[in-house]
Amino acid sequence: MDINRMARAFAPFETLAAQLIPYAADGDDGSHDIAHILRVFKNAMSIQAEEGGDARILAAAVLLHDCVSVEKNSPHRAQASRLAAEKASGILRELGWDGENIAAVAHAITTHSFSANIPPETLEARMLQDADRLDAIGMVGAARCFYIAGRLGSGLYDPFDPLATERPLDDKRFAIDHFETKLFKLADGFQTETGRRFAGERHERLKTVLAMFIEEI
Repeated sequence: MDINRMARAFAPFETLAAQLIPYAADGDDGSHDIAHILRVFKNAMSIQAEEGGDARILAAAVLLHDCVSVEKNSPHRAQASRLAAEKASGILRELGWDGENIAAVAHAITTHSFSANIPPETLEARMLQDADRLDAIGMVGAARCFYIAGRLGSGLYDPFDPLATERPLDDKRFAIDHFETKLFKLADGFQTETGRRFAGERHERLKTVLAMFIEEI
């Protein structure tokens, strides 16, 4: 698809998006592709509309937060956001951004990741983390969970103990185990009031998805 056409979806930051989209999604992971970037952008702008902060810093951080791809099962997964922040800093430097704004974007990218486990210290960083985590819960979050499980060769569920009542949870083997090991925990960690409100709604949807899934098996 034409970059300028894609960039229009990131209004009012079309010009910035046209500059950064070529770097936005690294690799072939369909759970971290340009569609994910756009969903996170929409989440972020919805949160920023109520919380305030620098929307341009936030938009740049959204566009570049996954510019380095590290698979979920890689031993280097916890370093992904730091590597993305370093790459993003270089990209923005080449575009003429000043050091203070580059540092703000880099901090937001570094701290957005669940795996990195680094607290966000700025409003923009908190909003990016919330916007990204919203895409991990709700209907889309469930779809991404199953997509990633298939990508990594996991089964959907243990047919003899789907809810792990008599075995340890193992989300490397079974997709629905990931609901309990991670996805159901995300709603408690949101950083902004707006993000928490959105997360509560999506958390309920996620619970419904699992309940309907269990009912059908």
